[in-house]
Amino acid sequence: MRRLIGAAFLIAGLAPGCTQQRQAAGVPHPGSVLRVASYAEPTSLNPLLITNTAENFLASVIFDLLVTLDDRGNEIPDLAAVVPTLENGGISKDGLTITYHLRRNVRWHDGVPFTSADVKFTWQAVMNPRNNVVERHGYDQVGAVDTPDRYTVVFHLKRRFAPFVDTVFGESDQPFRIIPQHLLARYPDINRIAFNQQPIGTGPFKVVRWVHGDHVQLAANPQYFRGAPNLRGITVYTVPDGNTASAELRSRGTDLIIDLSSANYRDLQGVAGVRTLLVKVPGFSSIDFNLTHPPLDDVRVRRAIAFAINERRIVDDLTYGTATLATSDLSDFYWAYDPNVPLYPYDMAKAGALLDAAGWKRGLNGFRAKNGKPLSLQLSYGQGSETARQIAVQVQSDLHGVGIDVPLKSYTYTMLYATKAEGGIQQNGKFDLTLLSWVAGADPDDSSLWMCSMVPPRGNNITHYCNARFDAAESTALTHVDRAIRKRAYATTQELLASDAPAAFQYYARLRYAMSPSLQNFAPNGPSEGWNAYRWSL
Repeated sequence: MRRLIGAAFLIAGLAPGCTQQRQAAGVPHPGSVLRVASYAEPTSLNPLLITNTAENFLASVIFDLLVTLDDRGNEIPDLAAVVPTLENGGISKDGLTITYHLRRNVRWHDGVPFTSADVKFTWQAVMNPRNNVVERHGYDQVGAVDTPDRYTVVFHLKRRFAPFVDTVFGESDQPFRIIPQHLLARYPDINRIAFNQQPIGTGPFKVVRWVHGDHVQLAANPQYFRGAPNLRGITVYTVPDGNTASAELRSRGTDLIIDLSSANYRDLQGVAGVRTLLVKVPGFSSIDFNLTHPPLDDVRVRRAIAFAINERRIVDDLTYGTATLATSDLSDFYWAYDPNVPLYPYDMAKAGALLDAAGWKRGLNGFRAKNGKPLSLQLSYGQGSETARQIAVQVQSDLHGVGIDVPLKSYTYTMLYATKAEGGIQQNGKFDLTLLSWVAGADPDDSSLWMCSMVPPRGNNITHYCNARFDAAESTALTHVDRAIRKRAYATTQELLASDAPAAFQYYARLRYAMSPSLQNFAPNGPSEGWNAYRWSL
């Protein structure tokens, strides 16, 4: 559900003085307004334009999906009245027709009824080439959308697509939520419109105002279809420094910190008046390689880098036990996870031998060169995250040890993770190595990351990895609903990613939260947080 979710642990600027003002406010509000410390300033509140997990948090309490997950990973209806399945006839026997019956008691925040026309319009907006959406994966499998009545939507697929229900307006790696036709149909594109600053959704909370650089203020939606929220409102503050956010939580100036750093999580465990929470997430952290930049087109060089990075030290020393070593991109969140995929153990001798075999020889200065060209690979990462900086520094040190020069380059996360159309560093391939944290969706479908056809702007294959065997296995997984067949196909894709090494996979993260003990019913589902926000209370 989200882009380089991010997962993606993003950081952005904070307006001077706002932290001190908020701490002075101090005591939890009677009644209650939840105060959330978020690591990143949003760039848009339009759910079709979000690119990181901070924006997804806001989108998840302002807007709704058709189908979401509960905190145990079970599919539950959101704007849909029921989850389409083969058994209930929502999915046709040939898998080419998906029918949603919608709730009848839903209204937009401005009072206009929600209908099937909004779902069809949102699909059209995703597919509109003028709109700067991150990807269209899954949505591009739809040939036509019918709306036989106000509360029925029928998707006609071009071909079978097994992850459809979890992908299209579901908890995917890019969870697009439904937007209102009656407000947006008149625009040729939605990239820069007033709605993006003051949106109208169907969710449990509505936007009151966005004070740029400081906070987004939300108020409860008393007409929410599941019932009026327990909270009077939510205020999401931009707090880029984890130490500052932790201090505010200790002093009761903040009620909840999302995407807490591992060091801050460690420091807050056992603190009086603070409750911490670890949540299993469908995500991973990796060093991605740009395969269009020689010598990274040589698998021997990529494998050498994977052997040369001490991933165990990263997990132990930088995540403080809140993560586990990764073998590939599919974490143990998924039924498709294959525990038999081998790790790349830390082995400088193997790394050196591979580089020697590839023709990269050490010089008198200790660094490697080939035909007079030094082996220098720039590593890009996001500004503001101390964990990201520490990982980058360790990777630099590890690769220096095997003779690879690694200059470091940091970017704002907005620039690093921006779409291709908006000049994003990763989407435009302006890197050799890049630190990636990715939070995926409910289904193990990872095709947008690795299939040949999914290079930006069509997808998120920023490495430009392409393997016909991988594509064949992925296609099998995407076109079969039988879980045993899909599991075997994903075992193949995981083995190929480990062997081909388009990335050096580091760890499977857990999402880290810290909160006031008085916060009740906060139960993230892995991809996002807001599925039950109407039940949160202080």
